[in-house]
Amino acid sequence: MRALALDIGETRVGVAVSDPQGRIATPVCVLPAAEVSSVARSFRRVLEDWEPEVLVCGRPLTMAGEEGPQAERVRAVAERISAATGLPLEFEDERLSSAEAKRILREQGLSEKSMRGKVDMVAASLFLQAWLDARQVGPTV
Repeated sequence: MRALALDIGETRVGVAVSDPQGRIATPVCVLPAAEVSSVARSFRRVLEDWEPEVLVCGRPLTMAGEEGPQAERVRAVAERISAATGLPLEFEDERLSSAEAKRILREQGLSEKSMRGKVDMVAASLFLQAWLDARQVGPTV
């Protein structure tokens, strides 16, 4: 099952996708938040290109694991997108995904300026991979 992940921010939305078998997450692109929330042409093209079966959105919890105002805003946007696209919606904890994405990009030699925009799609791929890993059923011994 192919999953499409969205790291929903106020300005940008990072997009990542899984392979058709639902094993590996890959960063795809970053789109303006307004285009994703309104399901504009650019976002519809992503949906047409990847044909996801489920939408996985990052859930920005506090470090204590609670939902704050940011999580409520993200949930509302995600539910709108899900309703507009007809895709079932799942959430995955995205705590520290942006910090980990920045660390990965720094290791690749990117400057803060060149990281801008890339962080969101890498963060989306990180929490999508966690979501995929949690659903893998390994062989029993």
